[in-house]
Amino acid sequence: MNILIADSGATKCEWCLLHDGRRKKINTQGISPYFLDGAGIVRVLQAELLPALKNVQVDEVWYYGTGCNNPDNRKMVQQAIKKTLPKASVHVTHDVMGAALALCGDEKGVVCILGTGSSSCYFDGRKIAKSSPGLGFVLGDEGSGAYLGKKVLQYYLYNTFDEELRYKFDAKYATNREEILENIYKRPLPNRYLAAYTLFLGENRGHYMIENIIEDGLNDFFFNHLCKYRESWKLPIHFVGGVAYGFRDVVKELCSIYEFDLGRILQKPMDGLIKYHS
Repeated sequence: MNILIADSGATKCEWCLLHDGRRKKINTQGISPYFLDGAGIVRVLQAELLPALKNVQVDEVWYYGTGCNNPDNRKMVQQAIKKTLPKASVHVTHDVMGAALALCGDEKGVVCILGTGSSSCYFDGRKIAKSSPGLGFVLGDEGSGAYLGKKVLQYYLYNTFDEELRYKFDAKYATNREEILENIYKRPLPNRYLAAYTLFLGENRGHYMIENIIEDGLNDFFFNHLCKYRESWKLPIHFVGGVAYGFRDVVKELCSIYEFDLGRILQKPMDGLIKYHS
């Protein structure tokens, strides 16, 4: 049986084809049902996924994606995959469940995703028993790439950055207020645009303003989400995502401050999902 696994955030989607005892990983752009309709998802799959499969017949698809906790979104994604791979059995659920299976397997734990967006849950070893409400990048997504990137732009546009950081920002991006606001308010996928500015944070670690943005943004996630679970003080807390992995030193420090038991910190959940589905 040929199994295709997908782990999709808003920015990128990682696929793995389990075929004849081998693994083939494929990367496409992220598939967010909040920013792409069914036809848009099909176009992405046909342009970026199908050529990489090279006519291998896929028997099962296990798709874990952002926005798929919503039944309507889940149905739309499932129909788009089914239209692209009509002979496959297609299973679609949300990315938090994928992270839980990858990080916890059949053990209990608190699971956090810190990537372009952010989310969390308490996994009881079989199912997601509790979750913190996701409000998206406009109202929520604390600690995410979009959240941190928004802070970078606020510091820049409010002229809060000191001369050193402002010079580095201008040299790297060569942009202006009008272009920034155009990308956020008038162009598609503003969350990806915002998240891209986390690179500036990573490249300028050590500056007190940069450290303040990172620490404050991640602390907002801890305070607004992890502190709402009683299990946070009883079970290991696992993290996955580019932001969690890139700023893992801050994650470790905050776990110590809040007296949480830090579990695993992974950049991507795919290896855990491969193990689970194998």
